[in-house]
Amino acid sequence: MQDNFIDHVKINVESGKGGAGSAHLRKEKYIPKGGPDGGDGGRGGHVIVRGNAQKWTLFHLRYTRHLKAGKGGNGGKQTSTGADGEDIYIEVPLGTVVKEEGGEQLFEITEDGQEKILLKGGRGGLGNWHFKTSTNQTPRYAQPGEPSQKMRVAFELKVLADVGLVGFPNAGKSTLLSVITAAKPKIGDYEFTTLTPNLGIVEYRNHQSFVMADIPGIIEGASEGKGLGYRFLRHIERNSLLLFLIPADSKDHGKEFQILKSELENYNKELLDKDFVIAVSKSDMLDEELKREIAEQLPKDVPHVFISSVAQTGLTELKDLLWKKLNETKF
Repeated sequence: MQDNFIDHVKINVESGKGGAGSAHLRKEKYIPKGGPDGGDGGRGGHVIVRGNAQKWTLFHLRYTRHLKAGKGGNGGKQTSTGADGEDIYIEVPLGTVVKEEGGEQLFEITEDGQEKILLKGGRGGLGNWHFKTSTNQTPRYAQPGEPSQKMRVAFELKVLADVGLVGFPNAGKSTLLSVITAAKPKIGDYEFTTLTPNLGIVEYRNHQSFVMADIPGIIEGASEGKGLGYRFLRHIERNSLLLFLIPADSKDHGKEFQILKSELENYNKELLDKDFVIAVSKSDMLDEELKREIAEQLPKDVPHVFISSVAQTGLTELKDLLWKKLNETKF
């Protein structure tokens, strides 16, 4: 399986400590009592999270345990400010949610180049020249820099795709994705063949395209954490359109749709606000009469299309339908 699809990592992060202010006093040949000229300390380095559209998983962070930003430089004489500590950047794929471990969501990254400061570096201390007064002409003290901040952070990836494929194991999702996109998922005839979401670009007319994600098979009870389904249901949250794949040889097409739908509802009711499309897969062996019988079982308010990934029939109609629904969703 795709061991390099990592969608959840935890890292200990620490910002930089602020530099200390200087308590320096001017020493010049003809000025025996020079005034204070100690500069401010530099700020500590920030820990910054940045979106990177070229990354698809959190694999590059898999073995990262600790990240620490640079310490701010101390202030110097002649009111010179210390150098700021070096910021560190954590690059993440789009669709990454950042949480304090065991706590609330802090923010999410959805755009390329988007930056969020996770932890601010400590402020630099003030130098002694700030503390000169009419009654204290030569203050011999300065502020220390602010301490660093520490946090254990969880990074969680939700796949960003236009269309999410939903269906029981062996509904033909991986085969469909391999046929209508450039993705090359591993395909086998056993439950939970797809253990990680596969992403593919669907080429459409006039050089347009959209992204489709094959989400691992849902089984009854996935929303309660049974099987592997729960771990991957969160990926569906991001899809603007859900494509339900129901095989032609299903015993009850309408019931299968309702089971899949109720699993989504149990997990998050908001998923039912998305647009649905049904594709009846493996339908190359169906005649028109059987197609009519199956269509009668399907909900009237959800558009459907009959396809066969192996025979490559109905795929153009499917793409047309998905494109139409996607653009209805966007406007």
